[in-house]
Amino acid sequence: MFFTESIYIFGFLSIINEAKSKSLYCGPIINTSSKMGNKPLKRHKVLQPISREHHYHLLLCWKIRTGFRKKVATERIKKYADWIFGNYIRSHFEFEEKYIFPLLPKGSELLKKVLADHRRLTRLFQKKDDPIRSLSRIEEELESHIRFEERIVFADLQDRLDKEKWNSLEGEIVEKKFKENTEDEFWV
Repeated sequence: MFFTESIYIFGFLSIINEAKSKSLYCGPIINTSSKMGNKPLKRHKVLQPISREHHYHLLLCWKIRTGFRKKVATERIKKYADWIFGNYIRSHFEFEEKYIFPLLPKGSELLKKVLADHRRLTRLFQKKDDPIRSLSRIEEELESHIRFEERIVFADLQDRLDKEKWNSLEGEIVEKKFKENTEDEFWV
């Protein structure tokens, strides 16, 4: 486990170094505290619907934490996580992989990381054994992934893409309105 964690940390550091070399580094992104001391990040109008979807995905992380804190049955939390993955997160990943990530430089560390994050998160959502561990990792890794996309990936895209490229994406963005599953609001 130490070896794989070392590789992951090394890869993460190379991503930060790549971001620093492009003046994209926004400070440490390991600390995913929900307290954002900085002013809100400005987003191009094409990215705004994606950022709004990220908000609901971050709420999933909060709901998992709240469920654990309230000692809610793991099956209830897992059922909700499966519902939000099947109804929102999976299609969100597919959209990003089809329209957003191809805008990143081929072979870049940023592209490698976001695609690896999506694969790893998908496996965690689909994992059936050890749901407590899976949910704990989903809660941590999904939040970290979203913060990385918002602070590093989207900043890179906004710096590099010209108006023509943004305009070509406008027709592809269809915001999926979030409708909460109120069947079992274990977080309330």
